[in-house]
Amino acid sequence: MRFSTTAKSAMLDALDESQTVGAKYGSLHSAYSATGANELAGGGPAYARKAAAWAAAASGSKAMTGTLVFDVPAGQTVRWLGLWDAVTAGTFLGMTPNGGTVPQAFVVPDSTNDTLECAAHGFSVNDAVVVWAGSGDPLPAPLVEGTVYWVAARTTDDLTLATTSGGPVLDLLAVGAGLLQRIVPEVFGAQGTHTITSCTLSLD
Repeated sequence: MRFSTTAKSAMLDALDESQTVGAKYGSLHSAYSATGANELAGGGPAYARKAAAWAAAASGSKAMTGTLVFDVPAGQTVRWLGLWDAVTAGTFLGMTPNGGTVPQAFVVPDSTNDTLECAAHGFSVNDAVVVWAGSGDPLPAPLVEGTVYWVAARTTDDLTLATTSGGPVLDLLAVGAGLLQRIVPEVFGAQGTHTITSCTLSLD
């Protein structure tokens, strides 16, 4: 079933901070997890989750209001922002890549040239990206959700990926499709703060 924009907005408002199981707190993570693992810890001032608030959903999306400022311990890398319904423990609701842009749809219609077709994608060579499965075709093997890849080569509407920055083009083994999103890892050599100024929830 394809839901209307009104239905999507209603679903997103069910994640409001006013709800019992709402997206009330943001967290920082060093690596992707479907369960909320890899959350930062320690430091002085100590790392802690921060309270989040959201505007009313409109046009099928819901934007965070205000900013989240986290204390980050030395030696940590921030890669993901998570959402929870409690300041400690609680129910994990999902995560998004740090510095992530709007996800871009891609398709791999032919695995022999290892190319993702992604119209007007805007990515540059050596940009770090992650992939998400869409609602249609599966991700082309061996792409995995949450794994960080790098753009190896690009044209306006196509790109290839590598598993390391500057590495060889990844050999795609099957056709498929999905979503491509930028990720910007932030490395903290010393104790510092990390600020999230915007975050938008949406439903495909």
